Amino acid sequence: MPALTSDSTPVSANPLDLMEQVIGGLGWTFDRCTPTEMAAEAPARWCDYGLFFSWSAELGTILFTCAFDLRVGTARRAALYELIGLANEQMWIGHFSVDTEDGVLLFRHALLLRNTQAVADIFEDMIDIALNECERFYPAFRFFLTEKLSVSEALGMAMLDCQGEA
Repeated sequence: MPALTSDSTPVSANPLDLMEQVIGGLGWTFDRCTPTEMAAEAPARWCDYGLFFSWSAELGTILFTCAFDLRVGTARRAALYELIGLANEQMWIGHFSVDTEDGVLLFRHALLLRNTQAVADIFEDMIDIALNECERFYPAFRFFLTEKLSVSEALGMAMLDCQGEA
């Protein structure tokens, strides 16, 4: 069977160079940990999110994570997975998970860039979508973890659509 593309060489330029410009343009603090890794902090309504970008030239992919300021112990982790699964059903891009090592709640997304030109708009959209989803579900995760609400009660808190102004 012939390949669908004739050129499968990965993007030669490091897209994290462009990501630095995007994050810097937003006025957020960031640190280029290594040539292939970058960390940033994104202020938002519920908390400051820890952003992490990792570039794999071999895969032509940026792995992006957005860490919450919420941690879950092993006792509530199984129930949290149910809440995460229900939240993930509501999203088109990315997914929530828990870092098994330290229990930090994460939003994760991988962006394939092989044979494409990295564009600032794509990075801005990726970050915007992640922060919007994190902000939308933060109350559910927080109420579940701190107030010990049930999965359905916590998810109901995130799905409330407020109308008008107070």
